[in-house]
Amino acid sequence: MIKTALTAIAAAGLALAVPAAAQQVVPVTFAKGKSAATLTGSIKGDQDRSYTIDARAGQTLTVTLKATKGSVEMNVYAPGNDTAISLGSTDPYKFATVLPTTGRYKVQVYQMRASARRGETASYTLTIGVTGGAKASTDALVPGTRYNATADISCVTTPGAKPAACKAGVIRKGDGNAVVEMQTPDGGQRSITFTGGNATGSNAATPIKATKAGDITTVRIGAIEVYTIPDAFVFGG
Repeated sequence: MIKTALTAIAAAGLALAVPAAAQQVVPVTFAKGKSAATLTGSIKGDQDRSYTIDARAGQTLTVTLKATKGSVEMNVYAPGNDTAISLGSTDPYKFATVLPTTGRYKVQVYQMRASARRGETASYTLTIGVTGGAKASTDALVPGTRYNATADISCVTTPGAKPAACKAGVIRKGDGNAVVEMQTPDGGQRSITFTGGNATGSNAATPIKATKAGDITTVRIGAIEVYTIPDAFVFGG
């Protein structure tokens, strides 16, 4: 049914009139051991709110929307795409599909035009889930190396130094599991292990501290070392 609806949308070349008022973006993460999250919210007039979730090709994305006051609908967008893969008029309250690409998906909640024009307030609960295994990495190797990709990674490796470039290579194992190996400007070597897209360890004796902002992971080792690693380097395309 979903496949039929998507085919019809693509064939018709439908375009969505997106509300023009203030937009809010809410990143969605799951609690440890969970594969779904339920959120509540409210919007007024032609406001809309977007929820973003990172997922991998081959996983199943399920979104369920329920109005608790007034009337709301939703659209679902694929990474880097302004055309909805689920229009509110076709799938207003529930959407599920196996994801074709890896990246950041967006769920937009909004009111119908008539309600928005009247300045009404609507409240809702939204449940977003990602399940199933992702496709394993099929990246080719960079010629002459054992890496799936190479790049310069921003790093600090000596006391008081400004960020410099570390030559880096990544060995991808699929599902966000990878090892990033770096040559530091001071002649050293450092490797950082990622599990499910999260930095979980290194070859240093000192524990790491990793923080994430958007699609960038900042890894700190001890009081000196700092490495800034994009998700795209870990996951690939």
